[in-house]
This record gives sequence, structure tokens and C-alpha cells, in this order.
Amino acid sequence: MLVLQDTTEFTFKREGPAAAGFAARADHRKAGGEAQVHTGCGLLMHASLVVTLEGLPLGLAAAKFWTREKFTGRAALEKKASPTRMAIAEKESGRWLDSMRQSTALLGRATRCVHVGDRESDIYELFSTALELGTRFLVRTCADRRAGGGDHTIADEMAEEHVQGIHYVDVRDTKGNPAVAAVEVKYRRVLVHPPVDKKRASPHLLTVIHATERGTPVGRLPITWKLITNVPVDTPEEAIEKLHWYALRWRIETFHKILKSGCRTEEAKLRTAERLVNLVAVFCIVGWRIFWLTMLNREAPKAPAAIALTATELAVLDEIAKRKGRTPPSRATVADILVEIARLGGYLARANDPPPGNKVLWRGLSKFAGITYGATLRLPRGVVGN
Repeated sequence: MLVLQDTTEFTFKREGPAAAGFAARADHRKAGGEAQVHTGCGLLMHASLVVTLEGLPLGLAAAKFWTREKFTGRAALEKKASPTRMAIAEKESGRWLDSMRQSTALLGRATRCVHVGDRESDIYELFSTALELGTRFLVRTCADRRAGGGDHTIADEMAEEHVQGIHYVDVRDTKGNPAVAAVEVKYRRVLVHPPVDKKRASPHLLTVIHATERGTPVGRLPITWKLITNVPVDTPEEAIEKLHWYALRWRIETFHKILKSGCRTEEAKLRTAERLVNLVAVFCIVGWRIFWLTMLNREAPKAPAAIALTATELAVLDEIAKRKGRTPPSRATVADILVEIARLGGYLARANDPPPGNKVLWRGLSKFAGITYGATLRLPRGVVGN
């Protein structure tokens, strides 16, 4: 299983951050050049989304909410003391370690989990925590750490390594035009040393993977990935597999988009941070179900419909199809029932249309939930199915 970690902000329009806290501050300049400070009122959430190696979302293994009103005085503290000398527990970046511990404890069998993070998760304490828990990680690096005997860096060692494989990737430029990128892949087992200020930490033997696109692409930035992992990599095929794993990290970005665009979390009118956290927690379950159904339709469209809907929901969907003059789909497949639900959200279901996406399923499920609730009110007690 891949455990995808990332942080997102939920901002709300409020007169002040007193009740709901604030997520960030930003400086804006008006047309005349006058500076204006804008307070982003809201919450931050760090989540761990568990997906299969095919990208099917299984649910959240951890979620942490906070507002920065809890970190009052932190900026002043960091001016007096170097942030690198602060304990990881005193920093917001400690959330990466907390999430790793929580999700590993929940899922069990730590070796079956690979925790995937972007460059913000390139924290040496995360490497140590993974070894302590007996779990695995795959992180995109931003720091060029000391390597080998400590007299050179990872970049020096990787510069000596020859290209060990070529991987072809389907990409699109900024205008959406398709292309194929040839990516050179290199990997090496490297002894990685901790930062100089962390003298008590031990060096770790890790695998570094570099993927660099050949040539200079037109209309987009070149692919340049530098990954580090404690998962064994012995062949070019295994290195390319880790690139596929990291590419799946985008699934948690899609999950956050569902929460904001589909569930419209940031339109909530609740006043306090505590109430907003409760609401977002419920939306996380709703958002996961939408995402799961969308991806299930793409990964296993012929799976039986009963794994996605309850008996009552299938009966209601039967009735909707009959009234529209269509064959009831409830005893068919996942693909059949999701098309029927997506129709409620505006999906046209034409022969050449792609499978329904997250947005149209969200609209369809919202309407379907109301229809199902109304139908259950007319059923005798004990008839409602599970």
C-alpha cells in the first residue's frame, strides 16, 4: 500500500481569525503600489491517503487539523534561534512524523506500507522514524545531503553514475498538447549522513533515484525527479516502478480538490475552528467515497454493483431507470450503476464519452442521496437494506 501524505489549507471569509484561527498571511500590492496585508482565515489539514499500487483509494489512515493561532510567537522564536536547531516536535514539519506513526499503527504490518511525500517531507528525522517503525518511505528530495565518508554529497555520487535505463512518459504541455518524454533513469545505494547540527543521528544506507528528461521540451518544464527511499532497488525496472509510485502522489491532490470543489468546504458558514474541523472530517468520508467510486469504475468496471451500493440504493436506482425508460442496472456492474448515477449529475453517457469523473459523480450522488432518503421514508420499518 502507498500512504500518500500532504498538507492543504481551507480558507474562509471571516471578519477576523479570532474564532476560526488563521492559515496564512500574505502581502498584496494595490495598483498604486501600496502594500496590504491579507489574513487567510481558516484551517490546515495534513492527511495520509492510502491507495493500492494501481491507485485505488482505500481511505484515510491519519488526519491532523490545526490553525496557526496555536503557534503564536513562533516567528519571534525563530528569529532568535536557528530553525534547524529546534526540535522537530516544536515545528509544524513534525506532522509528517506524527502521520507516519499514526498510519503505520493503524494499518499494521509496517513493511507493507510505503509513505510517499513531496519535497516538503525531505526531513532526516522522517528517515530515522521510518527505520524505527520498520516501515518504508519514498520522498522527493530538495536537500543535497552529505554522503559516503562525509567529504562529498549525494549529487557528487550521482554525477558519477551512468544512465541505467530509459523510461518513456506520456505528457502534455501547458496548452494540453500530448507528447512523449524520454527520461533517463539512474539509481545508486548511498550512505546518507545527517545534517551537521544533528550529531546524535546515525547515517542511513538509502537508495537515490534520479530521473531526468532528455533534451529541452517546448511549452513545459522538463521532468527532473530526485527521489530517495529505503525500498530496495536492484534493477532499472524496479527504479521505474518507484517513479510510478511517486506519480501516484497526485491522487491526494485530487482528493483535496474534491473536498474544495466538490464538497465546497470553503463555503461553510460555521464560526469556530472546532465546528469546521468536524465538518471537514465528515467531508473527508464523503470525498473519499466519491473518489473511490470514480477510480473503482476505472480499475474494476465489471465488479458486482453490490460492492458499491446498498440494497436500498440499488432498488431506488432500479426505479429511477424504469421511470426514465431504461433497463434497471442494479444487478449489473459498477460501471452500469455509476453511469446511471452520473446521469443525475448531468452526464450524457454518449458512446464516445469518457467514464464519469469526480465532479459529475459528486453532483449525481448529491441528488441521488436526496432521492434515496425520500424513498426510505415511504418504506415500512425493517425494509431498508444494508
